Amino acid sequence: MRHARAEHSAPTDHVRALADRGRSDAEAAGRRLREHGLAPDAVLVSDALRTRQTWEHVALGAGWDEDLADFSEALYAAGTDSAFDLLRETDASVRTLVVIGHNPTMASLAELVDDGEGDAAATTGMLTRGFPTAAVAVFTVECVWADLGPGRARLDAFHLGDA
Repeated sequence: MRHARAEHSAPTDHVRALADRGRSDAEAAGRRLREHGLAPDAVLVSDALRTRQTWEHVALGAGWDEDLADFSEALYAAGTDSAFDLLRETDASVRTLVVIGHNPTMASLAELVDDGEGDAAATTGMLTRGFPTAAVAVFTVECVWADLGPGRARLDAFHLGDA
């Protein structure tokens, strides 16, 4: 997931807060994830303020425990390769992982991990609409996290962030 819509300015990029629309979009994303029957075993979130707040509102919308999140300084600045490395560190016992980060990394990660065998409408939506704020891509990963890489997951759903 890409973080929800944030305010345009702040003393630093790292402390940009969510806009009102971002809070409602994140809660809507949480409701959609709950409707998919998803419940995370682990959550990896960039430590930027807007991603932490996105997680809080996603958790609220989904009815999930906010304390599941691991806030990662490394994810804040990660490019695609570094993000793959972070995901590969996920404990093998984790069946459902939620990741909330920033573009262009989240869009690139979603495109690369997709094996092209998933839901055609979701793939078309992700490729044609891009990865706007609060966008969520839901993947099935059949391999162990340590083996995650390009083409190793099936795209099951893609949702835009509009509440």
